Amino acid sequence: MYTIEDEHGMIDARSIGRDLDLILSYLGEDGEFSVHFVTDEEIQALNRDYRGKDEPTDILTFRILDGEEFPSFPGEEKELGDMFISMDAMRRNAAEFSVSPDEEIFRLLLHGILHLEGYDHQTNDFSSEPMLMRQEEIIKKIYRG
Repeated sequence: MYTIEDEHGMIDARSIGRDLDLILSYLGEDGEFSVHFVTDEEIQALNRDYRGKDEPTDILTFRILDGEEFPSFPGEEKELGDMFISMDAMRRNAAEFSVSPDEEIFRLLLHGILHLEGYDHQTNDFSSEPMLMRQEEIIKKIYRG
């Protein structure tokens, strides 16, 4: 189960929902999380406050770890966390990588879900980071742009 937050009216929630459903179905994920669509200014404040980096980024993911503090019970959806996507950065990424905005949103949603599942990367090198290689492999298999 997911919630989509878009206080600025920047996205088509039905399209985002279809993308999320496709990604979650492929990954077999059923946890609870939220996706927030924000501006560069908003994501920069989060990046500064929570990561000590006073600059905008394209996506931030805050994962809730499943453990003693957040137990899962049979039949209960586990809480995964929250992701924040900067629509300003998404548009820059799409132009830089010569992809459509829809494909870049799909990539960011998948990226965030992989982080919520516990994947991580140290660099943005798509040729050497296992998480990013997996991300691109999944996009080639399921993205229907």
